[in-house]
Amino acid sequence: MTIALQLENLSKSFAVGRSLFGAPKGMVRAVHPITLTVGKGETLGIVGESGCGKSTLARMLVGLLEPTTGQIEIDGAALDNADPAIFGKRIQYVFQDPISSLNPRKTIRQVMEAPLKRLHGMKKTERNRRIAEIFDSVNLREEFLDRYPHEFSGGQAQRIGIARALAAEASILILDEPVSALDVSVQAQVLNLLADLKTELDLTYLFISHDLAVVEAVSDRIAVLYFGSVVEIGPAEEVFRAPRHPYTRLLAESAPVVGRPLTAPEAKGSELPDPLNPPPGCAFAARCPHATDICRSETPKLPEGGQSGAACFHPLA
Repeated sequence: MTIALQLENLSKSFAVGRSLFGAPKGMVRAVHPITLTVGKGETLGIVGESGCGKSTLARMLVGLLEPTTGQIEIDGAALDNADPAIFGKRIQYVFQDPISSLNPRKTIRQVMEAPLKRLHGMKKTERNRRIAEIFDSVNLREEFLDRYPHEFSGGQAQRIGIARALAAEASILILDEPVSALDVSVQAQVLNLLADLKTELDLTYLFISHDLAVVEAVSDRIAVLYFGSVVEIGPAEEVFRAPRHPYTRLLAESAPVVGRPLTAPEAKGSELPDPLNPPPGCAFAARCPHATDICRSETPKLPEGGQSGAACFHPLA
């Protein structure tokens, strides 16, 4: 497997509050050290409930947040201290809300020209040719280029967001809830487009979503995040069919399924731990029906290599 993206002990902490003299009163660790690899051409799904660190991780990957510890490598090149333009040429972000992610004061042509000018230094003739190619690849008409973002539907705006990411000619796209703001009828169109582009352009995706059905359908592997840590990772067809971590099973049972009555999943509580006062041991222990003393005193880790398995002392059969 050719490695497209390598994360080594990547973490992020935020200062909380300030004392009279400006020193932080405490630190919140939004993402605990994560080590994983993503293969070239792979789609890695990232799931977890709100507050688990999905978006913080995504923002570190594209350079919008500086990691507290760790290193990011793309195609073997370390990017944690690199020029932001290098980030932009290799990895791009497709935002959750397509319309608000576009500058309302600029035409779509101006939006599309920005990465071509700043990252690639293209002249006007070359830019026009490249924009026409990209718009054709995402099934948009060139006449849209002289309109403003508010003139488009959510599905059209998301195609424009994807087109903007493609303009940078990045090989990795971070898709942060890319279809959650769209009507169900439009979601399938955008997902099919992403699948076609991945094959055509040999792209690598990190697909972040709370919609388990969508993630399972589009992903090759799935990483499950809880309280800032990867608690399970494995092939998409296995993670939710036969979960190894109790939290993964809780997520799977919480997802509504046609024909299955809505029932409260088995768990001792529904709240995440206090980030200002994290518990010792496994962060899921207070909610886990299988927790024992070791779970409350020691932190479980993923198996060596971190490419498949669960961070759990009592994995499910």
